[in-house]
Amino acid sequence: MAPKQTPIAYLLWFFLGGLGIHQFYLGKTGRGLLYLFTLGILGIGLLIDLFTLPSQVREVNARNGVAFA
Repeated sequence: MAPKQTPIAYLLWFFLGGLGIHQFYLGKTGRGLLYLFTLGILGIGLLIDLFTLPSQVREVNARNGVAFA
């Protein structure tokens, strides 16, 4: 599996974040659906993701056994 990349996650967050596309990219289907139906939990989830997205990417890559992204 290819490593997830932080810049791509941020681009998806910026352009399609309200639809949760960045969460689907990270393999977090449940959270992606939540964002999709609540528009990013009314923007609060998007604001939190602005600061936590790099750690989310590292966590997903570590869980998938990918060395570095």
